[in-house]
Amino acid sequence: MNRSGAISAHIVLVLLGLLFVIPLVWGISASLHTNATIFLNPFQWLPHPAHWSNFTKAWSSQSFGRYMWNSFFIAFAITIFCVIFSQMAGYGLSQFKFFGRDVIFGTIVSTLLLPFPAIMVPVFIFTKDMGWINTFAGVIVPGIITAHAVFFMRQYLSGLPSELLWSARIDGASEWTVYWRIVVPLTGPVVAAVGVLTFVASWNNLLWPLIVIQSKGHYTIPLGLSNFNDTYFTNYVAMMAMSMVAVIPVIILFLFVRRWLINSLMVSGGGIKG
Repeated sequence: MNRSGAISAHIVLVLLGLLFVIPLVWGISASLHTNATIFLNPFQWLPHPAHWSNFTKAWSSQSFGRYMWNSFFIAFAITIFCVIFSQMAGYGLSQFKFFGRDVIFGTIVSTLLLPFPAIMVPVFIFTKDMGWINTFAGVIVPGIITAHAVFFMRQYLSGLPSELLWSARIDGASEWTVYWRIVVPLTGPVVAAVGVLTFVASWNNLLWPLIVIQSKGHYTIPLGLSNFNDTYFTNYVAMMAMSMVAVIPVIILFLFVRRWLINSLMVSGGGIKG
């Protein structure tokens, strides 16, 4: 690429980056407004005065410390289980040949076309029959493995050189040793990618916790935010203030694993090269 082409590409990337950042900047600015000024036209990007007390008032109006812990516990548990189970499933579907393997994988991929509301009723009936309504298990168990995670893991592990695994087996390693000592260490980037995507999806999930959770002691952050909206009044600035607080753990997580996440996305098309 010549110099002018590189400059044009950088300008396009900067503009796209600004496009994705604008909603976050708007949210921060809106959280410092009042309910009377938040929808002024044109929008006041630098509110004067800035109402920093919106954060303390919104935080103290509900048990957001409890909601934050509940969200973290649920998202962390779902992420751990989803990574473990999808890694095992992806390894089996990519490295072992058995009758019906392609049918099983095709069935898993086909479920990617189903929106969650289409399977929501049978999942709810299963959860109810298990006695998990208004429990953390009712929120966690239906999300411990997803078709997206299995597909991502399988595609990544398809590039794992079989010679590496067979050399370990010839040296006397058991299947568990091969998996734990060779496969797991090589899946760091894809584990980071699946983990981040699963954690963010669980952290932001509103629909399923709204159906399963009934008591405020089990509320998550999205359910707490919905409490700012009632029939006669919506406290927009409080909602935006707590939304900005809820974004902080996700940003920290992304900054912590961003290198692995980018590497995983770069090699996911070709898998691991031996």
